[in-house]
Amino acid sequence: MSKHPIAHRRIQAGPADVFYREAGDPSAPTLLLLHGFPTSSHQYVGLMRELAEHWHLVAPDLPGFGQTETAADFEFTFEALAGVLGDFVDALGLDSYALYVFDFGAPAGLRLAARRPRQITALITQNGNAYVEGLGPAMPDFANQGPREEVQSGLEKMLTPENIRWQYYEGVRNPEAIDPGSHQLDRFYLEQPGRAAAQADLLWDYRNNPPVYPEFHRWLRESQPPVLAVWGRNDPFFLPAGAEAFKRDVPSAQVHLLDTGHFALEEDLATISELVDRFLRENVDQ
Repeated sequence: MSKHPIAHRRIQAGPADVFYREAGDPSAPTLLLLHGFPTSSHQYVGLMRELAEHWHLVAPDLPGFGQTETAADFEFTFEALAGVLGDFVDALGLDSYALYVFDFGAPAGLRLAARRPRQITALITQNGNAYVEGLGPAMPDFANQGPREEVQSGLEKMLTPENIRWQYYEGVRNPEAIDPGSHQLDRFYLEQPGRAAAQADLLWDYRNNPPVYPEFHRWLRESQPPVLAVWGRNDPFFLPAGAEAFKRDVPSAQVHLLDTGHFALEEDLATISELVDRFLRENVDQ
C-alpha cells in the first residue's frame, strides 16, 4: 500500500464538473499541476507519489480531457480553460500555490498567473512554452495558416493514434522506458463522445496564445517569481530556446535540459522529482 495515497475527487468549477487528483497534507504548500495535450492528470501520478511527503499536490483534468465533464455548449478555447482554472482554485479555496505547467497547461495556467499574481508562489515549467523562440518544427505556422476549413485535416491528423504515440517516443533515449499504457489511455479518452472535436477546437485556438505571451512576460518581469524550467531537449514541439528565454524576464530562473522528449516525466521522473523538490524547498516557505 502506498505511503502517500492519491485521492480521486470531483468539484463543480463554474461551467465544468472537474475531476482532479490530490495527494499530500493539505496544510503543506500546494503545487498545482496542469497537464497538456492529449493527456490528463494521469500524467502526474508518479510525480505526485514522489512529492507527497512534503507537498500538497493538486492535479485537475482540464475541460476536454480525462474525466472532467462540461456542458454541450462549452467553448473550447484557452481563455475558457483559464476561466475554469480560476473557478477551480476558488472552489478548493486555494489562495496560494506554486504552478507546474506543461504543454497546453502552460497557456492556460500562465493566463491564471498573470491575472492572479499574488496567488503564485513559484513557477515550474516542463516543456511549457511562453516565448515565440520556443515554438518547434512540429508546431503549426500560425502566421501563415489559412481558414480553419483549409487546415482541418491537419488538426485531425494530430489526433490519430499514430500521432499520439509518436509524441511519447520522439526524442527519447530508451523507448522501453515508455509505458505504452499512457498513450493508450489518451486514445481511450479521445474516443469518447465530443472529445476529438474539443481537441481540434483547442488545437485551432492555439494560434491565440502567442499574442498573449507579452502578458505572461509582464507578469514574470513585475512579479519575479522563482522559476524552474526543466525541459526535454529533444521535444519537437517546444524547443530548449523556450526554456532559456525565461531568463530574459526572470534572470534567476533555473534551467535544466534533459536528454529526452516531450513527455519528459515518462523517462526522467526521478530526476525531475528531485529537481522540483529541491527547488520548492529553496523557494517556497514550508
